[in-house]
Amino acid sequence: FRIFAKTDNSLYIMSSSENTSSGEFICPSTGKPCSCGESKFHSCESSAGAIFGECRPVSYSEIDGSFYIEKELIFPPELLLRNNLPLKLHGFGGINWFRPLKLKHLLDLKSNYPEAKLLVGNTEVGIEINFKNAQYPILISVTHVPELNVLSIKENGLEIGSSVRLSKLQEVLKKVIAERDKSETSSCRAISDQLKWFAGKQVKNVASVGGNICTASPISDLNPLWMAAKAVFKIVDSKGKIRTVLAKDFFLGYRKVDLAQGEILLSIFLPWNKYCEFVKEFKQSHRREDDIALVNAGMRVHL
Repeated sequence: FRIFAKTDNSLYIMSSSENTSSGEFICPSTGKPCSCGESKFHSCESSAGAIFGECRPVSYSEIDGSFYIEKELIFPPELLLRNNLPLKLHGFGGINWFRPLKLKHLLDLKSNYPEAKLLVGNTEVGIEINFKNAQYPILISVTHVPELNVLSIKENGLEIGSSVRLSKLQEVLKKVIAERDKSETSSCRAISDQLKWFAGKQVKNVASVGGNICTASPISDLNPLWMAAKAVFKIVDSKGKIRTVLAKDFFLGYRKVDLAQGEILLSIFLPWNKYCEFVKEFKQSHRREDDIALVNAGMRVHL
């Protein structure tokens, strides 16, 4: 951890004779006598006077901000090259956790286990299990299903897979707002502005669009906007049959949505706005950032 702190590096590379008091080495970390001064990291010269690379002390200048990009540890390439595998894990108390890689396998699992809970970021289910004593014996992670991770800009709107992360949606919305005509992107701007105050960055990096929708929270920041923007939800059943439903008809009541057993939310279609059509968001909470809303609104006016 020392390389992440600003320290006096000379303390770490002095010979033990320069740092001794009554023959003891004083550790620069604790200020107390210790034997770390005798370690190979403080005396790593060979008989020829060369310094071994693995022993050379790391100076702060080497990990200074100016070199940050070059010095930052990268994700191990060998892990990036690994093939993803479908997984099935058995957990404590008879819990089964699945990670399918294909939509067909996901639908088969949903057919075999209609009560199974789908997971992406686990930001809601984790709370339910830990604080509300909810029981979900079958959990299915849908993070690796390609059809649920689609995020494409089409001629008549934006198609958003239900597993798309909120931070990824934010990035694409910014791109669309910058590139397309302003009259088409009123809904995109409203959703983008609402996402600014949605949650912390760590949560948005894992939480999914579909998970937020299907939770059907009465204080959802985004669901009123999907309705106002005339978004269309695409739903697929265990046999692969697809149907569509308007966002305003999808929410049936308190935490109830128009999903039959075996059905899953496949994607969300957000249409471009018409000329003189305006969509606006509103959120009131105790704090500006990262807080549960007292009230949310999504509004649309077409002049």
